[in-house]
Amino acid sequence: MTATTDGSPGTPTHRTPSASSASDPDPVPSGDAEAAAQRAVQRAADHLLARQHPDGWWKGDLETNVTMDAEDLLLRQFLGIQDARTTAASARWIRSQQREDGAWPTFHGGPGDLSATVEAYVALRLAGDDPDEAHMALAAKWSRGEGGVAASRVFTRIWLALFGWWDWDDLPELPPEVIYLPKWMPLNIYSFGCWARQTIVPLTVVGALRPVRPAPFGIDELHVDPARPNPKQRRAPITSWDGVFQRLDQVLHVYRRFSPRPVRRSAMNACARWIIERQEADGCWGGIQPPAVYSVIALHLLGYDLDHPVLKAGLDSLDRFAVWPQEDVRMIEACQSPVWDTCLATIALADAGLPADHPALVKAADWMLAEQITRPGDWSVQRPQLAPGGWAFEFHNDNYPDIDDTAEVVLALRRVAHPDQARVDTAVDRAVRWTVGMQSRNGAWGAFDADNTSPFPNRLPFCDFGEVIDPPSADVTAHVVEMLAALGVENDPHARSGIDWLLAEQEENGSWFGRWGVNYIYGTGSAVPALAAAGLPADHPAIRRAVGWLESVQNSDGGWGEDLRSYSDQEWAGRGHSTASQTAWALMALLAAGRRDTPAVERGVRWLAETQLPDGSWDEPYFTGTGFPRDFSINYHLYRMVFPLTALGRYARSEPFGAAGHTVSAAAGKGA
Repeated sequence: MTATTDGSPGTPTHRTPSASSASDPDPVPSGDAEAAAQRAVQRAADHLLARQHPDGWWKGDLETNVTMDAEDLLLRQFLGIQDARTTAASARWIRSQQREDGAWPTFHGGPGDLSATVEAYVALRLAGDDPDEAHMALAAKWSRGEGGVAASRVFTRIWLALFGWWDWDDLPELPPEVIYLPKWMPLNIYSFGCWARQTIVPLTVVGALRPVRPAPFGIDELHVDPARPNPKQRRAPITSWDGVFQRLDQVLHVYRRFSPRPVRRSAMNACARWIIERQEADGCWGGIQPPAVYSVIALHLLGYDLDHPVLKAGLDSLDRFAVWPQEDVRMIEACQSPVWDTCLATIALADAGLPADHPALVKAADWMLAEQITRPGDWSVQRPQLAPGGWAFEFHNDNYPDIDDTAEVVLALRRVAHPDQARVDTAVDRAVRWTVGMQSRNGAWGAFDADNTSPFPNRLPFCDFGEVIDPPSADVTAHVVEMLAALGVENDPHARSGIDWLLAEQEENGSWFGRWGVNYIYGTGSAVPALAAAGLPADHPAIRRAVGWLESVQNSDGGWGEDLRSYSDQEWAGRGHSTASQTAWALMALLAAGRRDTPAVERGVRWLAETQLPDGSWDEPYFTGTGFPRDFSINYHLYRMVFPLTALGRYARSEPFGAAGHTVSAAAGKGA
């Protein structure tokens, strides 16, 4: 069992450098920050180069929380395809993540989470753990103290309903007929973020059919009152949005009883077609595990046999989300990040001084060029006339390229001296046109869709599993602005509107909110380099305020860190254990702001150099990536490599914006 502590936002506990780092046979004098940076850069670059796949890409493990592992075991139980080795290996991983108080957190060092604990508990019971065992009894007691199963999230109770542990009538309703709503109507499927719509469409089928495959045991021990497992929630006033949507849910429950059967069957068939049309070449859906799981269940319930090519490919794809840290331990990734990791690794190595025509960089560029998406996806519902040209996050995800990856891939490609420069220029031009075309009306950019800002999806009682819309964010907008500035078109109207939006979104304390990374350090570490690259001087008020905030939250050990609880509690903003990736983000911002030769930067550089491991990597158990703020957190295992290398490389080479580029997009020069 792994013990964790919650710490305190006012006094973050600082991790001391690993003992192994002290055994470096040739340490750099601690007073020489430049020499320390150069040594660290060389070792980190060597380590990163050694991790490149022969095909040219990089991919680190993507660690989330045990709900992925628990739901994988629940799926196998539901379909009747469990096997002893997989079950035992997954159970070992789940047990290893339990806190001393019996709960499971959703991120390293975080507090216990009720839904994660309930799902982990039932998965371990399926794996054979007895409820009287100490770790199970502790988990059940903790769960009851938090309100029991009735207080868990909707998706957890959907899983329990599949096995008869929860009543389908006591779950929010969302009918499959939602597939018929036109895009101009509220709550049509395209008003949800792409990750949510891929999950919701198959779940409407599951909820309509309400299957129950009874489990071999009960879970009364997880209920506060087993006789009344779902005390009715007090309804909000009809004058409030919550009250309106609670009553809408009641109407949908009534509609379920009286809905015309032909209409219901037709809607479920339409959902099945929608799901199958979006299956990727590797059998997955959207390159992420949850929609794949629910799509497999929905299609199976509609009569697709497990040997059907669609389901067989889907099940095979799920096995590719499995990581085996040890021979007898199995962890499930929620997603895989090869495009993101590869473009960031390319930028890091180029900024570290690797020659622009180095074979590793050329091979990475070739792989990225081959991954560009040249066919329309769901984004084209809002932009039907826009030509495709983006990149996705994963190996296979042609339906959902994202703007963040596309901007960073362009920045990476510009750092490579490719033998076929015309091919690179064509790809960059296509990408810039697509990215600019995905700009939202307010001048900023979201991750996957344009103007995905409806206030209604988050109000549905069904949608309590995290963020379900994709509004523009500071970090994505900053990366696009940085890309446009690198192409020399920072004065283009598209870039200027993005800059204006960023300036308006700056927090009072000088930071920016980080949607896809933790949190204000990530947002600020993205915004400052973009604004500086776009021409804002170091004495601009926005830059000065950002610098002041970053320097004010530097930890006493010289690093920077921020706990995920900053998404809910401002006391945690900019505060937490020092981490390699967050220290790098802060350094990248300070370097871009012209603060290279300051004590804050020197102390940050020294912290990175002193905590580097002998193999050139860094240890980073803390989660610094964000799936959904407050609900779903990510530890990208390559972040601890690529971002420190980028920051140290820029410091050592005195290039605050990284290596100079090699291409300029003609299309971008014409305003895309």
